[in-house]
Amino acid sequence: MQHYLEIQEPELDYTYQFELDQLPQMSTCLEAHGFAIIKDVLPDEMIDRLKKAVFDGTDPNRDLKRGQSATRHAWIEIGEGAWQLLEYEPFMKIHRHLIGTDELTVHRSAAIIRMPGSHPVAWHTDWCGFSTGAPKNSGDVLNRGMWPSGKWFYITGSRPEHGGLCVIADSHVENWDGPEGFKLTSDKRSFYKVGGEEKAYTDFDVPGVVPLFTNPGDMIVFAHRTYHGAFPNQIDDIRLSCAIGFRSRSHHIDIPWEIPDVGKKFLEDLPPHLHQYTHGYTSINTAWRG
Repeated sequence: MQHYLEIQEPELDYTYQFELDQLPQMSTCLEAHGFAIIKDVLPDEMIDRLKKAVFDGTDPNRDLKRGQSATRHAWIEIGEGAWQLLEYEPFMKIHRHLIGTDELTVHRSAAIIRMPGSHPVAWHTDWCGFSTGAPKNSGDVLNRGMWPSGKWFYITGSRPEHGGLCVIADSHVENWDGPEGFKLTSDKRSFYKVGGEEKAYTDFDVPGVVPLFTNPGDMIVFAHRTYHGAFPNQIDDIRLSCAIGFRSRSHHIDIPWEIPDVGKKFLEDLPPHLHQYTHGYTSINTAWRG
């Protein structure tokens, strides 16, 4: 624990934290280094409502025990607690800027709870564009696009001792072949030490690591290829995070699963003025296998 408490916010030779009125500069950093932070996107009252929405959608009965974690895929389908983001103009302005269009479709959403004592999240990239042939699972279907993959709010803050997020700077570039001293796994979704076992790496002694320190209202953005992981949660506070991502409405995805009933109910219950964001909505079936 002492090791992670001693990690300091990095001083890089470029700016990677931006205000809401600096979106062009944010995009320049995102393109150059694969990540950026947008400060103070959410007000305090919205953060409190989102915390409740994360619990409601991910652990409604508060059954999670110490050391456990849980993820709710298609978190937007839980109801108004998540829908409030669609009505918050600063949030939507960021996504219109990132995708480059006003015609957006909800692509993916998720909420994560990591209890005290939960383990680290291994290094990985969300992008499945390295895959060839038929998709093998639902992520392989949905994560082959070129839109930015990470748009996360760590609504209890991101810091190393609390299970905070970390990225590898500049790992988003095409033909990146892994950190020095490491080899990419055969599927290129993670990496391992040269001479070690080929499995996703879970430690943080990796060249280029940038631990991200954020406040609850800050938005973390990273590019579709950027490799990232998360520290273990070593303090007695539950870590909460959530995200809603979009793609251009013009990018249609033919899904090989039927939208689940909870997804159909979401489409029925969403207020009419928000239907503009559900053209081509896919939901997700995490049990699907190709």
